[in-house]
Amino acid sequence: MKSWLSGILTAGFVLNSAHGAEVSVAVAANFTAPMQKIAAAFEQDTGHKAGLAFGSTGQLYAQIRSGAPFQILLAADDKTPARLAQEGSAVPDSRFTYAIGKLALWSRDASLVDDKGEVLRSGRFAHIALADPRLAPYGAAAVEVLTGLGLMSTLAPKFVQGENIAQTYQFIATGNAELGFVAMSQVQADGKLTQGSAWLVPDKLYAPIRQDAVLLLSGKDNVAAVALMAYLRTGKALAIIRSYGYAH
Repeated sequence: MKSWLSGILTAGFVLNSAHGAEVSVAVAANFTAPMQKIAAAFEQDTGHKAGLAFGSTGQLYAQIRSGAPFQILLAADDKTPARLAQEGSAVPDSRFTYAIGKLALWSRDASLVDDKGEVLRSGRFAHIALADPRLAPYGAAAVEVLTGLGLMSTLAPKFVQGENIAQTYQFIATGNAELGFVAMSQVQADGKLTQGSAWLVPDKLYAPIRQDAVLLLSGKDNVAAVALMAYLRTGKALAIIRSYGYAH
């Protein structure tokens, strides 16, 4: 049986293909901006198109298990792709870590969040946003941080919870919460904070957010899906990923 890796050799990088294929990709919400850039570069370089759908990893997992027509999952954790492979919904040897996420405490107010996160202890806010920890790995990381700092019970009454990290960002950006935990990639571009103030939460305060990609069974014979899995490892894609604050 031909492995997905051997498929890359035959399907991978046909530059500017006259007959580009299409792939449907389920993308964790924190990876929205970089994946949009990667998809545009992928189409330009290969002729293949990537249709993107964004959501929390938990939501995307449920959709895949319910038969949603995705060929690739870019998760915000490493557990969900592994689970899909174990359940027979993904190609086991296709899984790899495409990014390591960074958690940030962010406010659109440029003077609110200090570079050590002491604002969390100050109580100078009415609401703090975080993603649903049951569905979103960045929400789970936020809970881990607050628990470790001994602030969970104090701040829980002030929580505004988003279904995913994109909605969480919107709560803060629109002022429904003065600050909140987001992915660093949502508030950084080209290595700089885009607006407001932020605390890059130290890695030691939460478990590494290893974000894995996996080829779903429905995509194992899709030329564009196989090509995109390889493209995510190219220098061009990795440069885009790093520019949004991810490690690799």
